[in-house]
Amino acid sequence: MDLAKETLEALAKITTPTLSNAIEELDVRPRNQGFMSPEIRCLFPELGVMVGYAVTARFTAEQPAARPASRYDFWQRILEVPEPRVLVLKDLDNPPGAGAFVGEIMATIHKRLGCVGVITDGCLRDLDEVRALGFHFFAPGVCVSHSYVDLVDFGTPVTVGGMLVHTGDLLHADKHGVLSVPKQVAAALPQAAQKVMDREQRILRVCKSPDFTLEQLKEFFD
Repeated sequence: MDLAKETLEALAKITTPTLSNAIEELDVRPRNQGFMSPEIRCLFPELGVMVGYAVTARFTAEQPAARPASRYDFWQRILEVPEPRVLVLKDLDNPPGAGAFVGEIMATIHKRLGCVGVITDGCLRDLDEVRALGFHFFAPGVCVSHSYVDLVDFGTPVTVGGMLVHTGDLLHADKHGVLSVPKQVAAALPQAAQKVMDREQRILRVCKSPDFTLEQLKEFFD
């Protein structure tokens, strides 16, 4: 299900905490699901919000893969997913982080293929060069080498940061972390987010008022 460009643009103007609150308001999933754990960090917070459809893959770097998948076939698969696209890469090494799958070259290639960023539970590298590209990086950390990095497969569901991701899932991410957006309610989320923000502003006005009382605050939480 491809969403209208206007919906994606509207979602890109909302922070992940506010969007998470809006999803809660629509009551479409448990509140403790749909977001990655804090180990998946935003490495370029200054780039703002990233919104895109997931393209999943798995890789290894500690040793060469016995039967590496074709990167060319993977690139063809990427082009089958609507833009904007987000790479979601599962590091199969134990522990992860033996080598970086994406650096300046891979970021440049995948940006040309319509990707806006990468999310991985492995490592990334070439921070200055990739930041200059405006390509989003989300990962636990960085690594100096790509080691024996090989693509193992792609298109299968992956669990990254404790969250299951399928190719085609809509993801929303910023300096707070990574959030999965239920596509069936995506068009309603900008309005729901505005209601959340309006309520929060009313609470803030009460708290900042010289006439503040607990009774005024109580009405928002009963």
